[in-house]
This record gives sequence, C-alpha cells and structure tokens, in this order.
Amino acid sequence: MRLKSRIWIDAQLRRCLERGQFGAVIDHGADDAGAVYIYINHLDKTFDLLAPPPGPSHDDEGTRIFVKAFAAPVSWNEASAFVAKQKKFDSDLWAIEIEDRTGLAGLKIISDPGK
Repeated sequence: MRLKSRIWIDAQLRRCLERGQFGAVIDHGADDAGAVYIYINHLDKTFDLLAPPPGPSHDDEGTRIFVKAFAAPVSWNEASAFVAKQKKFDSDLWAIEIEDRTGLAGLKIISDPGK
C-alpha cells in the first residue's frame, strides 16, 4: 500500500526524531500525491538532494525510492535552486530537510533510475 505524501512525510519526520535527527518541512505540497524532495543537511554546509526517480516513485514492495539529484553533496544555494526550478513545473511538490552527518536518513536510494 502506498501512503499519501503527507502521511509518509509525517512518518518520516517522526522516524528522524526517534533516531535523534532533526527534520522539517520546507515546502508544503499536495497532501495526496505531491512529489517529495529531501535535503539531507550534513551539518558541514553541504547537502545531498534526494529527488523522485523518473517513473514510479515506489519499488515493488511499496517503499518510496529516491535518486540523488547531484553526484556529490552541494551547497544550499545549488540544492534550493534545483528545487525552485522543479517547483515551476510542479507546484504541488514537497521539500523537507533532514539533518544527517553521515548518511542519507535511512532512505532507499536507487543508483540506476531504470530499476
């Protein structure tokens, strides 16, 4: 079963708190099916930006999947410019920020968007 964007985000932010990570909504999108972008703040002024993959946003088990928007961490300005550009085409998108010094907040990242 696939969760609505709002429910998934609320649950993800709760999981972050349980792990001692801070997370917050940056842009509130459509509650039912807005695309989700995640800024991973590494607390060293660099960010990974996770974006929905081209095609399905969930794997066969129903887990939400992401791709890295950039090969390596970037500055806030670069990441937010990317999201602003996407928002011109999809005003319903969500953006959240999660602080994680060493990882990607336990999210499923696919390296090959074709998978």
